[in-house]
Amino acid sequence: MDEFIFYDTMRQGLWAALLMSTPILTVALVVGLIIGLVQALTSIQEMTLTFVPKLGAIMVVFWATMGFMSTVLTDFFGDTIIPLIVSI
Repeated sequence: MDEFIFYDTMRQGLWAALLMSTPILTVALVVGLIIGLVQALTSIQEMTLTFVPKLGAIMVVFWATMGFMSTVLTDFFGDTIIPLIVSI
């Protein structure tokens, strides 16, 4: 395998991973900031108060974007990985 092909495949894989993780990480960041702001304003320092809403929001976004993530992953494999395997 040529270095160019290897690095291009790695770049495409990292781009696919970034596309798949962006919705979940964005929601986790926003919910964490909102809960942190509420905790700072009310002086409530409960650990489960940050964990449970963030986990719930992540699960909802994961469920909502599961089709998009599957499409990105199957396109990556179909367009990049499978042709490399067949050419070997």
